[in-house]
Amino acid sequence: MSLVRTVRLRVPACSARPGPAIGQALGPLGINMAEFCKQFNEKSDQIGYERDTPLPVVLSAMSDRTFTFEVRSPPTSYLIKKVTGVEKGPNHPNAEDLPVAFLSPEAVYEIAKIKQQDDMMWHLPLEGIARSIVGTAKSMGISVREHKEEPKKQEAEEN
Repeated sequence: MSLVRTVRLRVPACSARPGPAIGQALGPLGINMAEFCKQFNEKSDQIGYERDTPLPVVLSAMSDRTFTFEVRSPPTSYLIKKVTGVEKGPNHPNAEDLPVAFLSPEAVYEIAKIKQQDDMMWHLPLEGIARSIVGTAKSMGISVREHKEEPKKQEAEEN
């Protein structure tokens, strides 16, 4: 039993189905797609991810048609969009005009804690992960600050 290939997939949590997206990746390796979907759905349910959350999966296919897989945390951009309620990012990254939405430092910290649970990020300091999240948010047109500032009213209107 030796490693044949490592495949990277993005699969919706708790709702993986044998289909073209998974089939094109696993079919040539001889892996049973229904078995992968069953195991993945059980594991993503145990971890506690919300249904249809896109999860990166690293699948290792063996020569005897067995497999192992690792489920990682959702993409940073997905978590940021979920927290801010933005449907999609801007058409042009790093736009200098008004931000699309605002993200609190507390939300950045919570996202960083989720991302730090990945096997490949456990050794990184939380501050470094948070800075990466702030950079991703900036490229999505989302600004990070304490609270949304309200426009200042002119004092002349009060007199």
